[in-house]
Amino acid sequence: MRVLSIILLIALLGASAALPAQSRDDNWNRCEGDDPDLSIVGCTALIQSGQENNTNLAGAFRNRGIAYDAKGNYDRAIQDFNQALQLNPNFADAFSSRGSAYDDKGDYDRAIQDYDQALRLNSKFEDAFVNRGVAYREKGEYDRAIQDFDQALRLDPTDATAFVDRGVTYDDKDEYNRAIQDYDQAIRLKPSYANAFNDRGFSYYEKGEYDRAIQDFGQAIRLNPGHSTAFNNRGNAYRRKRDYDRAIQDYDQAIRLKPAYATAFNNRGIAYDDKGDYDRAIQDYGQVIALRPKNAGAFNARCFDRAILGKLELALADCNHALTLLPTDADTLDSRGFAYLKLKNPDAAIADYNAALAISPKMASSLYGRGLAERIKGNQAASDKDLATARTLQPTIAADFTKWGVPVPTP
Repeated sequence: MRVLSIILLIALLGASAALPAQSRDDNWNRCEGDDPDLSIVGCTALIQSGQENNTNLAGAFRNRGIAYDAKGNYDRAIQDFNQALQLNPNFADAFSSRGSAYDDKGDYDRAIQDYDQALRLNSKFEDAFVNRGVAYREKGEYDRAIQDFDQALRLDPTDATAFVDRGVTYDDKDEYNRAIQDYDQAIRLKPSYANAFNDRGFSYYEKGEYDRAIQDFGQAIRLNPGHSTAFNNRGNAYRRKRDYDRAIQDYDQAIRLKPAYATAFNNRGIAYDDKGDYDRAIQDYGQVIALRPKNAGAFNARCFDRAILGKLELALADCNHALTLLPTDADTLDSRGFAYLKLKNPDAAIADYNAALAISPKMASSLYGRGLAERIKGNQAASDKDLATARTLQPTIAADFTKWGVPVPTP
């Protein structure tokens, strides 16, 4: 037993020799560093040391809060920012940092209150203007957001991030040319800014300039090969160009980089739909549902594809569930109408198509489906009217229904 104790003592001494205690300077370097885990360790050591004055202690709490925020532990971050502000009530940086944590939680009003206080303490706090602008944008108050970005850029005309944030806000307002101007400026200031290329690509995509968008998404990927969003966005642009295989390759890569990327699974499902590979699309919509169980759109898409393949009871189950999540969704009512049409239940189909058309009167698929259901019931005049109107709205609609397994019945 004594031999074992000696061995343990040697082991402990060895561990101490391998991991010497950190000096105060070492802890401050960690506390102020970019690695969240090391920052938490260093800041905690300083907080527990009992050797720091209130100003330094507030700084340590603030830095640890930033680290917790970076790790997604927002409530723990807010606790640390509260401690910092108790120690130093005039700590503008701590108000701004707490605002960021509230913003990350989606509590935009509470975030704005903190940014307001930071700016009352420091009227030239450029980062607080940028952060408040982001919070206003997330609330949908785009003009108010742009005012804050304008003010930030007056304070620092070289802030590429502020140009990008203002560009995103113009995107949200559908002012794509104005957004592109801001992204151009951000790229001039910071040529290696991958997100600026990605966001500019999105503006070109929204304008329908898919080749130009693909160039920008490609540049974002060259600058940051792990940019999953740029791969997803480039996939969307290829899909718009009907280059479905190339689109699927990009969605594949986005998912490899981010295995829980529900949007990329959904977009890949749409690409498989466009190719007519409904089984593969159904698998992807299933992945979306596993990741986002309340995603009504994925249930609707899977419902429609299952109906195409004749899996009608499963299709109805999906559509019914989608409608519990989103009861007035015209697309889902249209999909369920299609399932009832394939089940040869024209009355149920007509009821759903009527409900869809009450919400979206120019939905060609509902008009055409209703026309087919009326034809089954022998209502020739009503059928002819609906079919003709649907063809006017969407000339390919008859071919689409035939592809989906529902040709026009003979009179």
